[in-house]
Amino acid sequence: MPAPNRLAELTAIRHGRSEANAVFERAKADGVTDAVLDGGDGDVPLAAAGVAQATALGAWLAGLGTGGGPDLVLCSPYRRARDTWVLMRREAARLGRAPAAPLLLDERLRDREMGVFELHTPAAIRSRAPAEAARRERLGDWLYRPPGGESLADVALRVRGLLAELDAAAPGQRVLIVAHDAVVVGLRYAIDGIGARVPPGGVAIVPNASVSRWTGDGTHLRPVQFGDTAHLDEAPSPQACPPTA
Repeated sequence: MPAPNRLAELTAIRHGRSEANAVFERAKADGVTDAVLDGGDGDVPLAAAGVAQATALGAWLAGLGTGGGPDLVLCSPYRRARDTWVLMRREAARLGRAPAAPLLLDERLRDREMGVFELHTPAAIRSRAPAEAARRERLGDWLYRPPGGESLADVALRVRGLLAELDAAAPGQRVLIVAHDAVVVGLRYAIDGIGARVPPGGVAIVPNASVSRWTGDGTHLRPVQFGDTAHLDEAPSPQACPPTA
C-alpha cells in the first residue's frame, strides 16, 4: 500500500564520491584494518572524482530545462552533499539553465549516524570491536544500531516524517533532494508504504552521484528510476572543489 503523497515529482541524488568513500575503498582493497578518519562525518569533503561527478550532475540538471527543473531543493547539512549541490547549480548556471528553486537544509537528510564508530571502516570495527562487528553481521544493517548511532530503519523513520511534511507543505511541486545513500534507501522504503519490503542490497544499491526519481499522480508517488548513473558517462575532468556555500 503506497504512502499517500501529492508531490508532482521527487528526485533524490546521492552526493558525489567523498574523501571518506575513497579512504574506505582503498582500505578494503589494501586489507588495512585500522583506517579511521579524523574529524566529524558532517565535515567530509568531496574527492576529486566527486567534484567531476557533481559537475556532471549539473549538466543533467540543466538538461531538465526550465519546465522540468525542481520547484524546491532540500539538502543534507553535511558538507559533501552541500558541495555537490553548489557544483551542480554552478554547472547548470554555466549552461544557462540554473533553477531558481529555493534551497533548504534539513537535519533529517543527514547520513546514517554510526555513533562510536563514526568514520571507522568496517575492517576497523572488526579489529577494535569484534563482538559488535559480529552483531552487525548477524542483524544486518537494516536493524543493526551501533552504540550511539542509528540503524537504516531509524533513517527510514525520520525520512518518512519529512515526506509527510512535504506532502502537506508542497503538494503539486517538484522536489529535489541531495543527500546520502542511507537517505535514498529510506525514501524508497517510506514511499513504498505499508507492507513495504526492506530494499534488497542495502545502501550498495545507491551509487555516488546517482539519480532516483518518483513521479506523482496527485495521490501517490510511483518509481521511475533508481540508482541511475547514465549521466556520468560523459563526466568532465576533475576540478578543484569550491568552498562550501
